Amino acid sequence: MHADEADIDAELVRRLVAAQFPAWAGLPVEPVVSSGTDNAMFRLGDDLAVRLPRIAGAAGNVATEQRWVPRLAPHLPVAVPAPVAVGAPTGEYPYPWSVCHWLPGVNPTTADTGLAHDLAAFVTALRRVDTAGAPRAGRGAPLSTRDEPTRVAIAASRGLVDATAVTEVWVDALRVPPWDGPPAWAHADLSPGNLLVRDGRLTAVIDWGAAGVGDPTVDLIVAWNLLPAPARRAFRDALGTDDDTWRRGRGWALSIAVIQLPYYQHTNPVLAANARHVLDEILAD
Repeated sequence: MHADEADIDAELVRRLVAAQFPAWAGLPVEPVVSSGTDNAMFRLGDDLAVRLPRIAGAAGNVATEQRWVPRLAPHLPVAVPAPVAVGAPTGEYPYPWSVCHWLPGVNPTTADTGLAHDLAAFVTALRRVDTAGAPRAGRGAPLSTRDEPTRVAIAASRGLVDATAVTEVWVDALRVPPWDGPPAWAHADLSPGNLLVRDGRLTAVIDWGAAGVGDPTVDLIVAWNLLPAPARRAFRDALGTDDDTWRRGRGWALSIAVIQLPYYQHTNPVLAANARHVLDEILAD
């Protein structure tokens, strides 16, 4: 998916685990099918997972996740991937990597108001966590900081989407005043691939590499990348989101989706399809 992506397969994972964590050397290693873009996932035995950054930009998130996910976990209403160990770079793999507990569940493909309320409860709980010493969220900056890459992506998406209509929604989002509340925690990547459900209810939120403190509006993106219109309304009502914040959240969802669409249209069809879905839902609103 990326020009500078590390070459990662199950054999590499077996060698890394055997060399650095010999107690787990005999456990089976199986790749996890995922639409994730920054990390490769492998199941290690029945209870563990190995997560390896594909690119240098994701490697810096390993230390953040190791430090902060355990601190956030007690405050959240669902499970998060507790780190068990951190692996070191080697001559054949250049980045630090993680071993964490395997969490059961499946990624949602549909959603109802029950899941919408679960997501709202999660976002509310996360925003209440103390921010002292927390890292800044890359997606916690004002929406205006994404104007140039978003417009470039809209131009690159001509023929894939209604670029004129998408631009109108983007311009509308930029008119919204920036967040003026106190900085708060955000997961910053609440997409279907980072959610686990059982019987339609939220059980876990994974992939905390983008998490940090700033404008928490970015966590509204799940309203468009997963929730259908009735559940979207339930999610908004449960959070008590005002009009400006909702428009800003829609802008975040648009920006992320329209940047993903042309970049991943050939290399990650699942993610590209979700990006197209997001833009369709936004225009339908």
